[in-house]
Amino acid sequence: MKVSGFLRVLPAIAVAGGALVVSPAAHADNSRLNESVAANVYTIQKQHGCDTEIKINPQLRLAAQWHANDVLNNRALDGDIGSDGSTAQSRANAAGFGGIASETVAINPALAISGVEILNQWYYRPDYMAIMSNCANTQIGVWSENSLDRSVVVAVYGQPG
Repeated sequence: MKVSGFLRVLPAIAVAGGALVVSPAAHADNSRLNESVAANVYTIQKQHGCDTEIKINPQLRLAAQWHANDVLNNRALDGDIGSDGSTAQSRANAAGFGGIASETVAINPALAISGVEILNQWYYRPDYMAIMSNCANTQIGVWSENSLDRSVVVAVYGQPG
């Protein structure tokens, strides 16, 4: 393409680029973050002598997704109870999981959250450490959501029934 042809196309590119700037942000693909959370839980379990392998469970991931979206969109929420009064157990049951469920929730008042920030929130809370290091929790589902000023990560742990 010649420079003159490029200059004719440039305004169209600028308009298209401008449309991208004002469009709402697309959902990020947080799969790497979610997988790293599961890997970090696996490491914590190994450090506590667990012999079992923790496995990703799609039903628990769905329960985590529901709660992450709820916490992201309801600023009054800051933990395990949902805006409808639901618990980790009731959400896991609704997602089709038939065992015992528990969860950990991390909230960061920023666009992003790192694995280090997640572990800093969970590692030093005795109740969350007890959940993560419980060898009976052999299944996990992790989901994270972000907005411009809030990031939420939920891990739902399961003991198959």
